[in-house]
Amino acid sequence: MKKSFEKYIPFVPLKLEDRRWPDRRVSKAPIWCSVDLRDGNQALVDPMNLQEKLEYFHTLVDIGVKEIEIGFPSASETEYEICRELIDGGHIPDDVTIQVLVQARPHLIQKTFEAIKGAKHVIFHFYNSTSTLQRKVVFHTDVEGVKKIAVDAARLIYELSRSAIEAGMDLRYEYSPESFMGTEMDAAVDICQAVIEAVHATPEKKIILNLPTTVENCMPNYFADEIEYFIRKLPSRESAIISLHPHNDRGCGVATAELGLLAGAERIEATLFGNGERTGNVDMVTLALNLYTQGVDPELDFSDVNKIRDMYERCTKMKVGERQPYAGELVFTAFSGSHQDAINKGTAYMRESGTEFWEIPYLPIDPADVGRQYEPIIRINSQSGKGGAAYVMQHNFGFDLPKAMHPEFGRIVQAETDAVGREITPQRIYELFKANYIDAAAPYQLLRHSFAEFTDEDGRSHVTFAGTIRHHDTVFQVQGSGNGPIDSFFNAIHGQKMDQFTFVDYKEHAVSVGSDSMAVAYIQLRDKGGQDHFGVGISHNINLAPLKGILSAINRAVSGT
Repeated sequence: MKKSFEKYIPFVPLKLEDRRWPDRRVSKAPIWCSVDLRDGNQALVDPMNLQEKLEYFHTLVDIGVKEIEIGFPSASETEYEICRELIDGGHIPDDVTIQVLVQARPHLIQKTFEAIKGAKHVIFHFYNSTSTLQRKVVFHTDVEGVKKIAVDAARLIYELSRSAIEAGMDLRYEYSPESFMGTEMDAAVDICQAVIEAVHATPEKKIILNLPTTVENCMPNYFADEIEYFIRKLPSRESAIISLHPHNDRGCGVATAELGLLAGAERIEATLFGNGERTGNVDMVTLALNLYTQGVDPELDFSDVNKIRDMYERCTKMKVGERQPYAGELVFTAFSGSHQDAINKGTAYMRESGTEFWEIPYLPIDPADVGRQYEPIIRINSQSGKGGAAYVMQHNFGFDLPKAMHPEFGRIVQAETDAVGREITPQRIYELFKANYIDAAAPYQLLRHSFAEFTDEDGRSHVTFAGTIRHHDTVFQVQGSGNGPIDSFFNAIHGQKMDQFTFVDYKEHAVSVGSDSMAVAYIQLRDKGGQDHFGVGISHNINLAPLKGILSAINRAVSGT
């Protein structure tokens, strides 16, 4: 880029040498306030209609959000009517508080009080901008000028609220020094303290001081310094709930919120999936599930994140990105071979160890906890490794391939992805497995067979195998005895042209394909040159499955597959 970057004024961080927030940890959920229906809605190309807002509101209630900013009722007749429908239509549960926003302007404040009449629990949220930049270019005033705007509004709201409170309304106050991040901290403290006094806040009747990152203009650690400094300097700290309203202009909204909580904030205003002006508000889903993965109850229910995502996309006409944390379509997939192998091993470790903790590499959260499925975790393309295809075979189709077989089958799958130049589906992986192993029925084919078994006086088992085998147009008979079906079969083919292999290993387990329960046998043979060949046999007969596997391995070896 050209030197036009020189026109930007860098953020000047606060000097806070004895900061304490880096040594703290977040051990409980903040108070959550959704601003989807106001801040999120105003940022939509097509704002939500009444029915969409009602569906969205009820979803927020179902999630467990207890404070919901429903709109800006003095801004338009539509906003006013939505506020009234929520109140008059009985949509608001008794344990949910609605929040309404208003600028610090007398006629808008009056209109807002009319809009909330009859509501049980209300947060009356008023604001005015206090930043250095806005004072200079918008209001053409100084700190005392914006402080007067805030205090005058606070006094008016306090007076108008008397009758509503006397009528039984649980009404609380919230004040936002808009563009807090760009305000001198001592000025922000002074303005907020004056507002606290104007509304007569007490430790028993706290005001919410909402400190917005209206336009994110510094690194999250600098913001945390501001919050810690503000809290230390605020004289009536015990009479205030410190709230954050982070935006995402620098892409750091989540970090800003988390570091702000470390610095002493107690409440977060956020939106589902981060919808909001410009680059958006902080994402409530990400924040909550980040807590969840650290062993902290977020006190919100995202156990069916797909359902919530569907509602969001339907009502807002916005799309949740494929890589959006926790909710995106691809966040529980792994294309890299090494990732696939580690996930596979982690799954096996959890199953075998019986650990009570979630310990799977590359997956910070159990997909099932948010209503997602295990099956889509592994997706196979040209970047996938030996473990991915084996994982799909086990978790999608029940075939537990021996580890020694993984590289060979992985090469078969990778050849296919290279040929098609795209991801292949689990069903296609199964088709490749079936075609290369189960259907490897030539040139040697077992036409008929029988087993005879007896146990001698020492308790040893003796098995005799007799069978008819076809090789191209030749049909021949074989017979042999041994200590089991596999041993007797190898003795039967001894001396035949197909007798070119040493038996190395064998694995068998039950597998369900459709409604049938079958035995599947994996066979590893080694030729005279020391090369290993694998075969797979499947049958209802547990004695026949390994014989099919041996013939599969031989057929693949002599066919060069």
